[in-house]
Amino acid sequence: MKSVRRAWPLGLAAVTLSAVSCASSMSGGSGGLSLPPRATAASTTDPRVGLKAGVTDAGVAVRNLRLVSHSAKPSLFAGDGGPRGLTYANSDLAFAGTYVYQGNFSGFQIWDIANPAAPVLRKAVLCATGQGDPSIYGNLLFLSSESTGNRTDCGTGGVADRVSPDRMVGVRIYDISDKENPRKVMDVQTCRGSHTHTLVPDPADKSIVYVYVAGSAGVRPGEELAGCVDAPIDSANTSRFRVEVIRVPLAHPEEAKVVSYARIFNDLAAAHAHGAAPGDSGAPPRAPRANPAGGPPAPRTGPNQCHDITVYPAIGYAAGACGGYGLLLDIRDPVNPKRLQAVGDTNFAFWHSATFSNDGSKLLFTDEWGGGTQPKCRFDDPIDWGGDAIFTLKDGRLTQGAYFKMPAAQSRQENCVAHNGSLIPVPGRDIMVQGWYQGGLDVIDFTDPNHPYEIAYFDRGPVDSTKMVTAGYWAGYWYNGHIIASEMLRGLDIFELVPSEYLSQNEIDAAKLVRFDTFNPQMQPRIVWPPAFPVVRSYLDQLVRGQGLPSSRTSAIAAQVTAAEQASGAARRSALTALAAQLDGDAGGARDAARVRAMAAAVRDLANAM
Repeated sequence: MKSVRRAWPLGLAAVTLSAVSCASSMSGGSGGLSLPPRATAASTTDPRVGLKAGVTDAGVAVRNLRLVSHSAKPSLFAGDGGPRGLTYANSDLAFAGTYVYQGNFSGFQIWDIANPAAPVLRKAVLCATGQGDPSIYGNLLFLSSESTGNRTDCGTGGVADRVSPDRMVGVRIYDISDKENPRKVMDVQTCRGSHTHTLVPDPADKSIVYVYVAGSAGVRPGEELAGCVDAPIDSANTSRFRVEVIRVPLAHPEEAKVVSYARIFNDLAAAHAHGAAPGDSGAPPRAPRANPAGGPPAPRTGPNQCHDITVYPAIGYAAGACGGYGLLLDIRDPVNPKRLQAVGDTNFAFWHSATFSNDGSKLLFTDEWGGGTQPKCRFDDPIDWGGDAIFTLKDGRLTQGAYFKMPAAQSRQENCVAHNGSLIPVPGRDIMVQGWYQGGLDVIDFTDPNHPYEIAYFDRGPVDSTKMVTAGYWAGYWYNGHIIASEMLRGLDIFELVPSEYLSQNEIDAAKLVRFDTFNPQMQPRIVWPPAFPVVRSYLDQLVRGQGLPSSRTSAIAAQVTAAEQASGAARRSALTALAAQLDGDAGGARDAARVRAMAAAVRDLANAM
């Protein structure tokens, strides 16, 4: 496999040179392929190391991806980024139809990607948010607002007074029926604002959606918002140790309001995290948090808020990435989520986000060590810090497997750590794309929770070779055939996968068959593949790659699949039905019996669809 390095103008595609719901017991389908060994340290010889710096002319390293288009951030969001470089930084994404909704710390953008090679900016809206994470439901856009300087009128002048009716921290709701004229219909005020939020449909009433609010700002004064109380965890009225739940009547979003408080942090002790890395040994310790009751600093407690909550309504679970812990939640009653388990890890500094495998047998948590604005992928940073941890999930209990971290050493001028991503819908495998800020975009296979490995990547050089400038990929998500990535400083990038020894064209084609009308990454949908020959051939390619059946048998099966595809009507149905029966028999003696059975089911589905 060959990777490409080059300097390139942002508006041009980079070219990659490359070689050509599954059972939880299914292996990664790679038994005959030599997988990359588990990294024990960041690589200093990787093609991503030492790339030329620049905003529009940075060097690039790319493997098994093709950049389809780059769209620059609109001038409305240009300007001084402030001390942390975040004032006009792009943030998260949400998707509906042919539109991408891109959040920004100062508002949001609406992109039309009907032609992925030439996205069109339909609207950019200036409205200070502090992060601006978006979600979509029907014609409603939800936007997180956390900074205490945010205003109800969306002005950028801030709020100076300690108590003010002009302050807006919570969740903004827009009507985006007219994409070129979004209309704000409601500001739902909350006690700690909304750093992120998650939509949860009411399972019994399609006219209602709930919003789980993760806010990490300080507790507002009760004089400003009634009911807000900054009190210790043992207080029944504390606003600090809870998740607020908003109920939104979809036909009347102006009636949205907080209806419950999830006390999912009770009885959690302070988590133990690792110390400083070699590159941070001179950093001063953090000051203890002030005691809201007055007196000496408050004792350390467990988490008081989640950073992200990912819900998977189809299986009734949610995963809360909550600072010092990863939480498994029962959300069958969405108004009253319940904690099932809390897991900790001394290699994790800040549990940030989570992604379930499609079959719900695995859960991947990310660690945003350093908060996303610091260089945490340096050559001397521990390889198990600031990455992903993969857990198996069985009978409502989590068991930890391996770690994964983007393996290429980055410079001290590049903010880099694990961040947001989503599944890529390849049948029979758990594959994820993920943003790593200035560490680039990474595609990994975590089908085997004890041996995740990298499939593809795209990385630019630092924005500036002399100083830290906050930039890079906030997130990369698969949506309807492409990877859409939010670049904090540079804009919006769209990619497509190209085949390699790790991923076949059939697997890519099968992934492209999965289509969603709406996709909010924190509201994970169940992936269902339509009956199709690329799905059948994906399983066959995996059996060949992993030597799940003898080569003589896979060659015969390939010939039968081709013959069935060339037939039509009753003849095709008969050929597929016969092949499915043969595969049932093959499973008994197969090295990868689960995958053979999955292929048999896909063949049978295709026959029944004739």
